[in-house]
Amino acid sequence: MAQMKVEYLVLGMVSTNCYLIQNTETKELIFVDPADNAPQLIRQVEKMEGKPAAILLTHGHFDHIMAADQLRKEYDIPVYVHELDEEVLEDPALNLSGNWAGAYSMKGDKLVKEGDVLNIAGFEICVLHTPGHTQGSSCYYFPNEQLLVSGDTLFAQSYGRVDFPTSSAGAMKNSIKRLLSELPEDTAVLPGHEMTTSIAMEKRYNPLA
Repeated sequence: MAQMKVEYLVLGMVSTNCYLIQNTETKELIFVDPADNAPQLIRQVEKMEGKPAAILLTHGHFDHIMAADQLRKEYDIPVYVHELDEEVLEDPALNLSGNWAGAYSMKGDKLVKEGDVLNIAGFEICVLHTPGHTQGSSCYYFPNEQLLVSGDTLFAQSYGRVDFPTSSAGAMKNSIKRLLSELPEDTAVLPGHEMTTSIAMEKRYNPLA
């Protein structure tokens, strides 16, 4: 089992958690949801002596994606996103960039779906399709490390907004219940905003539990 190190930076106008997940043996690392400050993320890679391997997007909203294209070009690495959020990435009206930061769009390189198992940087990563915040919102589950990167689906004692284009309150409720019922209680949860939590904590305190 690969040894994991997780660093994160809080970036952008809505304080997005941008994760760098590293295999400490090979120094390979994965970006998750790089917000809007590629130079700062590049400096963090240098600090970690990292070898970037991929960018994982939990969904297509602007505050999670705006450094992805620059990082992709800097390191010649692919961007992964769920197939149903491909149009969210590409449409400023759906990714909300036009409302906040000026119209922005991009394309993913590799489209994923429910049940896919990725092998990146020595980690096994299960793709869990968790619609609600967007139609293609996904969580990335590292079963061997007991880690879930939950994006804007599952927050500490909360969950992502469901009043955006392609959002669904009903789908969010189902997604939260699925995560809390299927994943082990000792799974650590790294959300897209605010503090970290665990499945055990959310089974007790999440309003949708």
